[in-house]
Amino acid sequence: MRLGRPTDAPAIGVLLRRVMRRWVVPDQPSSAVAVLLAGAGSRAIRQEVLLGRRFHLAYVGTVLVGVAAIRDDSHLFQLHVSTRYQGQGIARLLWQRVMRDSVKRSGTRHFTLNSAPMAVPVYRQLGFVEVGPERISPAGIRSTPMRLILDAPNRRSKPGWQA
Repeated sequence: MRLGRPTDAPAIGVLLRRVMRRWVVPDQPSSAVAVLLAGAGSRAIRQEVLLGRRFHLAYVGTVLVGVAAIRDDSHLFQLHVSTRYQGQGIARLLWQRVMRDSVKRSGTRHFTLNSAPMAVPVYRQLGFVEVGPERISPAGIRSTPMRLILDAPNRRSKPGWQA
């Protein structure tokens, strides 16, 4: 795993668009598809990296198999694993890396995301909980707001999660 750079944008875009077409787009209104896929284009990703969004990349050998991206060290806005590599714990490893990085960099204890309908169970397994009903953005994208709050650390136990 490593942090993404602006030059990684084309490879990140290919992975995101493939995964989104398979897992995200089928649950979205047709009006939202172009918006979602444009956000996964290399130009948009390069701009996000240049704006300071942190893209964490997971590789198997030299193959990019997963991407997690966070803004403001608190809002997870991408977490995708190549279909071929799903079910192997890569999403969990990416999330743990993003979380540790954000805690270390900013002391973050509260994380948010807007989940695509099909991904809600995955985020629940990572410790997130829904904080409201599914909603539709002005761009027509369906999502469920979710959050994860880290327990206050203490000397006797590892940090945990709470709703």
